[in-house]
Amino acid sequence: MGDTGVNLAISTVIFALRPAPDGGAPTLWIPLVRRIRDPHLGLWALPGGPLLPEESLAEAAAHNLKSTTDVEPRYLEQLYAFGEPDRSPGDRVVSIVYWALVHSGEAEQLAEGENVRWFVADEVPRLAFDHNTIIEYALWRLRNKMEYSRIAHALLGETFTLTQLREVHEAVLGRPLDPANFRRQIESSGDVVATDQVVTGGRHRPPRLFRYIGSVDLGDTGPLSG
Repeated sequence: MGDTGVNLAISTVIFALRPAPDGGAPTLWIPLVRRIRDPHLGLWALPGGPLLPEESLAEAAAHNLKSTTDVEPRYLEQLYAFGEPDRSPGDRVVSIVYWALVHSGEAEQLAEGENVRWFVADEVPRLAFDHNTIIEYALWRLRNKMEYSRIAHALLGETFTLTQLREVHEAVLGRPLDPANFRRQIESSGDVVATDQVVTGGRHRPPRLFRYIGSVDLGDTGPLSG
């Protein structure tokens, strides 16, 4: 604790697209960790930990994710700072919150257990501290950002079908999209290009695989990048 009497911590909201619990369309999931000490012993919480003096904020976020969930996302962006005086009992704690978007391969790095588990993002239980509020804010930011950026790329592999891309948008926005209109919008956007690959093994005409054109800057670090 510094002279100001404030502790600094790092927390991360991880979003991944996984099948719905009933086996239906893909939906957004979040991994949570169970508190193994007071305060809030036994409650679920976002993965995180204290900010160590020798670590940058991004390094601390990546280190805490690796140590608590074994996930190493390629998209890791600072979201917001949460520091209400009464958000934690005892000494005041200010949390710098990051959000991470992972595709299915990265999500598989997380091994569920007694103290680590995936939850549907819109159906999390009562969490420790103000972590329900943090998740609500992260979902709001994600859904707003989805409308104007290529953020869906972080939830997909390098190649994908237009159906898979539409399912990402539907899962994040929480509403169905007309397939024909979505295809027209994507094809006219100039963001994606068809590859010479198709998905094989199905009964019907194999769907074409697409990829994003050029490099995609998945982070949003503003003038501090580079």
